[in-house]
Amino acid sequence: MPKNDEDRRVRRSRKLLKEGLLKLMHDMKFAEISARNITDLMDMNRSTFYLHFKDTQALLQSVEDDLEAEVQALIDAHLSEVIDNETLRPIFEPILDFITEKMDTCQILFDNNEASHFTERLQGLIYRNAYDVLRAWYNPKSEDNMTYLLNFATYGMLGLIMTWHESGMALPKEDLINMADKVLDSSAKAILV
Repeated sequence: MPKNDEDRRVRRSRKLLKEGLLKLMHDMKFAEISARNITDLMDMNRSTFYLHFKDTQALLQSVEDDLEAEVQALIDAHLSEVIDNETLRPIFEPILDFITEKMDTCQILFDNNEASHFTERLQGLIYRNAYDVLRAWYNPKSEDNMTYLLNFATYGMLGLIMTWHESGMALPKEDLINMADKVLDSSAKAILV
């Protein structure tokens, strides 16, 4: 079999297993889901599951890895623009669009956070990427204050996103972006300057 066809089959199998897990997590607690549940739902052989994943936790980790990589790619594509224009808009808007597009998956992971640790992963992603932005914008004199601000900003931005998501995205995206910019700017000036 040509390598390309094999790669395509591997990608397809992994995709189906992830879709099966997310479908089951919609109605069941993660701890109750087995490889057999997933493969039965997706009409696959159980050996296919174990060919790709050690267990359901590894499958869930792969789902999270994929989402985190997509968000990081959005950040990487717009980070210099954020630093140059001193606004979160170039990053925050595509992330909000991404969350809207992946709303069902995000909701399932938020609802199953005890198993997925998705919230903590997002916090880490925000923290890692915000450091260079805040350093460029405010040139902090104290690393301790920078740590406090990063933690505040990380939890604050994630809180804004989760509240927006939980409210069915009732607040216009534009208003949320402006709110995020104002909250970050006023907090940074209070803590760093």
